[in-house]
Amino acid sequence: MNIEMLTNYFSQYGIIVFFIIIFLEYLNVPGLAAGIVMPLAGVWAANERVGFFTAIFISVIAGLLGSLVLYFIGRIGGEIFLNKLIQTFPNQEKMINSKLDYLRQKGSIGVFISKLIPMARTLIEIPAGVLKIDFMKYFWSASLGILVWNSIFIGSGYIFGEAVFQKLTFL
Repeated sequence: MNIEMLTNYFSQYGIIVFFIIIFLEYLNVPGLAAGIVMPLAGVWAANERVGFFTAIFISVIAGLLGSLVLYFIGRIGGEIFLNKLIQTFPNQEKMINSKLDYLRQKGSIGVFISKLIPMARTLIEIPAGVLKIDFMKYFWSASLGILVWNSIFIGSGYIFGEAVFQKLTFL
């Protein structure tokens, strides 16, 4: 998915497509990069097609719903899922165990911190569910982390505007 395609989708379908893309991105669907989608929403907000805080609100709700789906997958059947994942990709066992150990030590603070780290931010949900981190603690720490992350990216698009995307088009 490229910038031109996203711009066309945003123009044609509005905030619904933004919600769906962010939701799918938080579900780890390949090809949907928040680093492109959210700044583009900021540009969209700067051009007054949607309010700045509306874009942030929609992105947080979509991100949180995607995160909750993965959290509950982890909570309900995550151990089986992780065991099959390790059997299928044995070279990932160390990474998976390190995520579990990190969350065992840090708990909900670990969820918040992970939400601010690229890659880790969308991979932490299933381990959090497997460890059965208290739902309300998970919910609030994930919400806050998503709010901070999404605000930075949408804000960058809002502040720096179309100049960034025009530059990317020429590269």
